[in-house]
Amino acid sequence: MTDQTQGQEPTQQAAQQGQQLDPAFFTCVNEYLELTNRQSKEQGLKRIAMASIYAAARFNAHVYLANAGTQAGADRPAFLDYMTNMYRRMLNEHLDGLGAERGMDVGESELAAEYAAAGYTPPGRPLGTGDSAG
Repeated sequence: MTDQTQGQEPTQQAAQQGQQLDPAFFTCVNEYLELTNRQSKEQGLKRIAMASIYAAARFNAHVYLANAGTQAGADRPAFLDYMTNMYRRMLNEHLDGLGAERGMDVGESELAAEYAAAGYTPPGRPLGTGDSAG
């Protein structure tokens, strides 16, 4: 990818620039979640989870191809690695946050070392412990 910030996770971009995310980003997220919540009442959680991942993959492939130009083939492996790593990171962040919010032990976060290095204590974890307190 040619632009260093193109394709970076929005929260990662904001952190690098020392600024907050645009509230419109969260408006989009919330509107999407409202749609998936409505659909899951009729279709079930697992079906909508799979439909969401499938739709995200399709849309991200579209965005990649719309921007990659002649480098699409050469940059494909890097794009796949980037998107896979970004999804795994986001999933870890949401497991940590939602697990703490619901008082559930969701196991050790893959981001634990990163959290510790930044002096961040994830919600639901007492300072100075590795316990996943609820």
